[in-house]
Amino acid sequence: MNLSKLASAGVMALAGMAYACGGGSDTKTEEAVSTTETEAPKKEMSFDEMYKDNPDYVDGLALVKESDCPSCHMVERKIVGPAYKDVAEKYESTDENIETLAKRVVEGNNGVWGQVPMPAHPGLSEDDAKKMVKYVLMLKK
Repeated sequence: MNLSKLASAGVMALAGMAYACGGGSDTKTEEAVSTTETEAPKKEMSFDEMYKDNPDYVDGLALVKESDCPSCHMVERKIVGPAYKDVAEKYESTDENIETLAKRVVEGNNGVWGQVPMPAHPGLSEDDAKKMVKYVLMLKK
């Protein structure tokens, strides 16, 4: 009888050690957690970092900064006109949309984003307006 108690205790001890040493099915979860803890968190790249070598982005940004656009528009937040990111979400970057939006920038527009009209920019060339529109449409997340 003592032998069976000793054998039972030994089996239970082995089972306990096997479980404690990762013999259960949680091994993969522990590996995933330990791997995640050692990796540095991924930093989200800014648009400037993503498109630093893209001439459409660089030229368009420079033209926007030099213009009066920032008095009514911001990248992330609506001021008077829509945020650039909202425009990028609404329109795909197609040749047709770039043409249409550039025309609206040069000639002005009313009613698409509310009752406040966008004034005309007759001194802006159509090519520069297209560069600006391409920049704005790249701000899609």
